[in-house]
Amino acid sequence: MSEQAMMKMDMVKNLAVLLMDQDATLSMEQALSIVFNSDTYQKVLNEKTRLYYQSPRYVFSFLESELTKGKME
Repeated sequence: MSEQAMMKMDMVKNLAVLLMDQDATLSMEQALSIVFNSDTYQKVLNEKTRLYYQSPRYVFSFLESELTKGKME
């Protein structure tokens, strides 16, 4: 597995954990589902954005915005 693929997987896990920290009622499966179904996830996968190189909290700010406003900013 490539280093980029591992970094992307790690970012997804971290985003799910941050979601669970924010909402204690979420299970890991629910949190992962939210991440996988987000535009933020698509941006993390996109090699051009290189979001997987950023800190999880920075990327989480995009996910939070997307979830509260219905779009990624």
